[in-house]
Amino acid sequence: MITVTGALSEDDAVATARVVARDSLVKTALFGSDPNWGRVLAAVGMAPVELDPDRVTVSFNGNLVCANCTGLPSARQIDLSGPDVEVLIDLGAGDRSATIRTTDLSHAYVEENSAYSS
Repeated sequence: MITVTGALSEDDAVATARVVARDSLVKTALFGSDPNWGRVLAAVGMAPVELDPDRVTVSFNGNLVCANCTGLPSARQIDLSGPDVEVLIDLGAGDRSATIRTTDLSHAYVEENSAYSS
């Protein structure tokens, strides 16, 4: 689940959450239980919204891993091995939010969807 808070508008929150939720590198990081905040920030940067990267924070399962666009030393110790991962992104710009559900990108998914031609 991807939740974006601190957006200037609900449209900005939804747009940012969608970009992150659809990002293949974010999906593979989540599948690999990798709290890769850099991939999340890269996806946030692709969203069609104005933001100040120095105000963005990222948390995985309630654990802050990136504050003001800077990774925290404890980020690598975050356990993402459970069936559900919550990614919280605070844009630090306003008071609007949105949540998008997504899936990871596993070996099985790639194999299944590459096994046929259209």
